[in-house]
Amino acid sequence: MRTTFVFGILLAAAAIGWVAMAAGTRSSGPPAAADLVRTAEEMEQAASNWLAALSPDQQRRAVYRFKDEERRNFHYFPIPRRGVPLKELNDAQRQLAYVLVSTALSARGYMKALTVMSLGQVLRDLDPEPSPFRDSDQYYFTIFGSWNKDRSQFLPDRKGTWGWRIEGFHLSINVTIVDGKAVVSAPTFMGAHPATVKEGRRMGLRALPKEEDLGRRLAQSLDADQRRVAFHELPIFEETVGGLLTGNARKIERTAPEGLPESKLRLEQAAALWELVQHYAHNHRAELAEQDLAKIDQAGREKIHFRWAGGLKPGEGHHYMIQGPTFIIEYDNTQDGANHVHCVWRDFDNDFGDDLLRRHYEQQQHRR
Repeated sequence: MRTTFVFGILLAAAAIGWVAMAAGTRSSGPPAAADLVRTAEEMEQAASNWLAALSPDQQRRAVYRFKDEERRNFHYFPIPRRGVPLKELNDAQRQLAYVLVSTALSARGYMKALTVMSLGQVLRDLDPEPSPFRDSDQYYFTIFGSWNKDRSQFLPDRKGTWGWRIEGFHLSINVTIVDGKAVVSAPTFMGAHPATVKEGRRMGLRALPKEEDLGRRLAQSLDADQRRVAFHELPIFEETVGGLLTGNARKIERTAPEGLPESKLRLEQAAALWELVQHYAHNHRAELAEQDLAKIDQAGREKIHFRWAGGLKPGEGHHYMIQGPTFIIEYDNTQDGANHVHCVWRDFDNDFGDDLLRRHYEQQQHRR
């Protein structure tokens, strides 16, 4: 099974290698409409191929109506889930599931996601009584769509509105497609436990190194006056969901940002903050990352705030938040001796495609 898992990583990473190369040569700015249509088509093809390979029972458990509340059921703890897990898939079904994941992520983001999933085996090796939901195979795939005209088949609609999700311990990727031409991937959560593998054959592995290192480097660069604004008390774990103030709420409300605004950073510090924002955005495929970054840029980089809490040395518990008018990034590493990372990308208006869907329904009403 471990060999199959590694093969899946290599196969899908090779299949999307061209995305990473294209991202390096693209100019900045929002993606062309045709690029998003192509993204939606690739997702529809991958989802349909995967569904077609499932047994009737698996198909029944894999699909939900798009309007079902299950689509907004967002969680990253090791809990029971709905959908079909990797654990139940044969080799062919599993490869098609990996291909679906690859349609939402960059090559780097895809490798992160599968590395996060692989840490379940590390925990099982270390824990004599491991949770069954911390298994590297307990990642569930779910398709949200509608029936075809004669109700003989449940499929995503290439020109319609649908969505899909992969979710399990420390990973949640939620994708919404509207009218076959608009795509959003939010919220996106990745975590790592252990953040650094400290023993065994995989000793030294870090699934999410730059999320920690870039944030700490920026915090360390702040002078005394900047720290008085940017530094806050460390969140109390008991009052959060996994150390994240945003938790797993289905909808996050805009609040006044805390911390230091980008406009109060020195030039090199502002560049470091933007590098960190870009790093999170580019976990998604180039078209989706460019879409989010263009929206952030248009809203004003100077309005982005950076908030830090905790120690500044490796091994010390720490937490940071990056908030702009359109988005929020939250990172926490306070649990298990500061060796347990949670980080999330959320869109105030467009989590689960809310803003896209609102405009879609308004246009439908206008046409009537």
